Amino acid sequence: MLKSMTAFGRERAYVGAKDITVEIKSVNNRYFDCQIKLPHIYSPLEQRIKQRLQSAGISRGKIDVGIYVELEQTDDGEIIINEGYAEKYIAALRALKEKFSLDGEITVMQVAHDKEIFTVRKPEADMEKEWQELCSVLDVAIERFLEARRSEGQRIQNDLCDKVEHIRAVVDDIERRSGDDIGGYKKRLEEKLRAALADNNITMDENRILTECAIYADRAAIDEEIVRLKSHFCAFYGYTESDEPVGRSLDFLIQEMNREVNTIGSKCANSGIAHLVVECKTEMEKIREQIQNIE
Repeated sequence: MLKSMTAFGRERAYVGAKDITVEIKSVNNRYFDCQIKLPHIYSPLEQRIKQRLQSAGISRGKIDVGIYVELEQTDDGEIIINEGYAEKYIAALRALKEKFSLDGEITVMQVAHDKEIFTVRKPEADMEKEWQELCSVLDVAIERFLEARRSEGQRIQNDLCDKVEHIRAVVDDIERRSGDDIGGYKKRLEEKLRAALADNNITMDENRILTECAIYADRAAIDEEIVRLKSHFCAFYGYTESDEPVGRSLDFLIQEMNREVNTIGSKCANSGIAHLVVECKTEMEKIREQIQNIE
């Protein structure tokens, strides 16, 4: 089944004393381009997050991952008084008071106003524990993201199949018309050749005339192009059943289909077939645009 490169997945959960939210969104890109926004404490886990996404089967797209963590109030950590700094700070306040004859007493709150006096020392983070807690939320967000990709991919696949079936029907019509067109082309070519020879008083062997007409008529035949197009249709449906990323393969396939249709257009002088060729090319251009969304 085809998967879209445009999707969004989100999960929020309370894990221990943490409120963790993970958001994943993506748009089209030729390659895997992943940008992660996360708290500084999780910086060592950035590469592991990217690997987690890739191991889940995400191989293409511009991926933006946002990880947001809020801590509940805990008694973890220790508040340290910078005694040396505090002594110098209080001494400076006293000197200020004496020098300028200021009123009032130096209070604890006045001293505590300077945040440099205190240092909060927290226990060093256990990154393996942090990783396990993050993964419990990250994995759910990834699955929702993948489900969105599959859902959008199914919608695109249905649309592409409708367009391919339309092209297949048009190609069948071209094939029916081309048989009559080649017969008429051969007859017209023979008449023109005979008239040209007669106007110039040139005599040519009857078999040679028929052979030359057959050769030129064969060059105008589109049997090979029709056969290759039908083969490309089968290949297209094969790709829609694959679980692997097939966006690039489909892009190449539609180029090959377009090449065959262009060849048919250049060979056929029939205006009805020319109109059908334009119809095919129009549908193929729509398919090409849609394929850019496929992983």
